[in-house]
Amino acid sequence: MIPHSRPTLVEEDALAVARIVRGGGLAQGPEVAGLERALAERLGTEDAAAVASGSVALELALRGLGIDTGDEVLIPSYVCDALHHAVTRCGGVPVLVDADPATLSLSALDAKRRITPRTRAVIVPHAFGLAADIDAFAPLGVPIVEDCAQALGAVSTGRPVGSRGQAAVCSFYATKLLTTGEGGLVGGPRALVEGVRAARDYDEHVDLAPRFNAKLTDLQAALGRSQLARFHGFLTRRRAIAARYRVRLAGLPCRLPADTGGRHVYHRFVIEIERPVDQVIAELERRGIAARRPVFRPIHRALGLGGYPEAERLWARALSLPCYPSLSDADVDTVAAALTAALEE
Repeated sequence: MIPHSRPTLVEEDALAVARIVRGGGLAQGPEVAGLERALAERLGTEDAAAVASGSVALELALRGLGIDTGDEVLIPSYVCDALHHAVTRCGGVPVLVDADPATLSLSALDAKRRITPRTRAVIVPHAFGLAADIDAFAPLGVPIVEDCAQALGAVSTGRPVGSRGQAAVCSFYATKLLTTGEGGLVGGPRALVEGVRAARDYDEHVDLAPRFNAKLTDLQAALGRSQLARFHGFLTRRRAIAARYRVRLAGLPCRLPADTGGRHVYHRFVIEIERPVDQVIAELERRGIAARRPVFRPIHRALGLGGYPEAERLWARALSLPCYPSLSDADVDTVAAALTAALEE
């Protein structure tokens, strides 16, 4: 079976983690600080704070922007549930926005229709590795949280994702572009990041304001720094895989992702098909290929809401094919041949 996702791990990663184990400094320490500096530079932010997960990073970024009870936050419906959870844990009200057919993130036009006097922020994911047009959301007049969980390293008009919003959020889960196993990060202005640092650790504060135990460990950060040393190669390989898919899938009855050069780092290679997605997934599995819907289900479906036609269309038609650095050219060809057969049948 060719898996849908797989972390890219080598002996150097194991040695980096073993060095921390042998040194005995397992908790948050100099490795975390080094990872924070490196990622702040990569994101183009003034500072960055590492935390226990991408979900925690989303919540702490919103709290740092002052999101509180009753505040509305615009989020896409076609996205993982973490964004909805982060808003509600702050006491805020998630306001769902339909998808953009070009970027598969949220639509700036639909966001404009759904903004109200109670809107306090918008979360814009760079969906599946494609850098969204952050400038399109500036006219909303509210802080922008760039969700870079799937697009670290992508560049748009000469600037890295994460550098345009009021906060940038990353995830380092096992299947992300860069992994620490679990983990996340908030980048942004120094004042915002210092607030995140204060909130991620409950101990040794003068006041008793509610805080978290949401630290990243040096064990995890050592893995992340080892991965970061090879990160350019990761992105180069992902783009090469995408280019090979384009050649192998040319002429098939499917819509390929936009070819946008540096704007796309292909965390996922998402195509759109006219066949029922579940049937094609089952046929690919029968042929030894694990493919998935890129989003489990749109959030509006979980809430029993209507009025999100583009999110509905994507849920019905979008299919994510295996795409990760350790995927060989032969694997890509196998996936393409299996998809060709599945669509023909």
